[in-house]
Amino acid sequence: MKKSLLWIIILVLSISMVAAFSLAGCKTTTAAETTAAAETTAAAKVFTILFMPGIADPFYFTMEKGIQKKVAELGASVKLIVAEYPKSWGPEAQVPILEAATAQGGIDLILIAPTSTDALVAPLKKLFDQGITIITVDTYLGDGDYSKDSDYSFPLSYIGTDNKLGGQKVAENLAKLLNSKGKVYLMNTNPDTSSVVDRGKGFEEGIANFPDMTLVGTDWCMDVQQKAQELATAALQKDPDIAGIFGVNLFSSQGSYQAVVNAGLTGAVKIASWDATQDLINALKEGKVDLILAQKPAEIGFLGVEWGYKYLKDKAEVPKKVIPGFEFFTKENVDDPDMAQFIYSK
Repeated sequence: MKKSLLWIIILVLSISMVAAFSLAGCKTTTAAETTAAAETTAAAKVFTILFMPGIADPFYFTMEKGIQKKVAELGASVKLIVAEYPKSWGPEAQVPILEAATAQGGIDLILIAPTSTDALVAPLKKLFDQGITIITVDTYLGDGDYSKDSDYSFPLSYIGTDNKLGGQKVAENLAKLLNSKGKVYLMNTNPDTSSVVDRGKGFEEGIANFPDMTLVGTDWCMDVQQKAQELATAALQKDPDIAGIFGVNLFSSQGSYQAVVNAGLTGAVKIASWDATQDLINALKEGKVDLILAQKPAEIGFLGVEWGYKYLKDKAEVPKKVIPGFEFFTKENVDDPDMAQFIYSK
């Protein structure tokens, strides 16, 4: 009995010594060390960003330059994928490209210009539900108010121009060119695209501030330059007293001023345009266009990456709207070297 008890004591002591040596060889991880390790892992993670433009035009090419610039600053911590540029505007062209670009997986953030306020909600919500962060650039979903709970409030932020304010300022500047009197006409593009709808609304509100000015009509060219030209030609024939036309983007502006040129009314009918493409800048220098609002697409793209990365890396609080400003080109400043930075380029 005594021998059995002795062996039990020896066994217990042996186990205790083995455990002590094992514990001595292990390092206890503190909460601070765990946090530091997690931060190191987050810092080392490479975030993949997808840029999904709205259409192949100088505005989005310039936006991509801003995106590329910020990605280059961030270095190896970010990987950029640029989706195919749609050749036409609309969800029927954009959604298949978006789906193909995201099918491979592994994307952390999408910077997208939705080509419809409604039709892009479901495709983007599906991607959001897969854990992908969404930032809309240039255009937005729904009414653009992501701060309130809705079916379309899931994007992290809208980064783009205050288009309504821009439309108001176009109206004011066009009024100055027309001595605050006369008939004006609005050439819009797509009734389900947030940016151009806001530009039109702003223009209407702006013109309403001038009692001697009248908006005689609005047409929708569906982002097709030839259709814009045909519609503007018909409008000028219907109402020869039209003194000014506002084209809300590149295609509507180019179609409108070509209709004016063909009618022999260059100079007599003032053309206000949106988007400082090189073609429109050349038209301004030639006297075919009188006023151009220049957005800041490179800045929009740069800010999209900057805010998206801050959120992905640090869970930073991101404003629901980030609004860069805009500039105006006129015949007086079009050759100013300081204005050259606002011209879009491929």
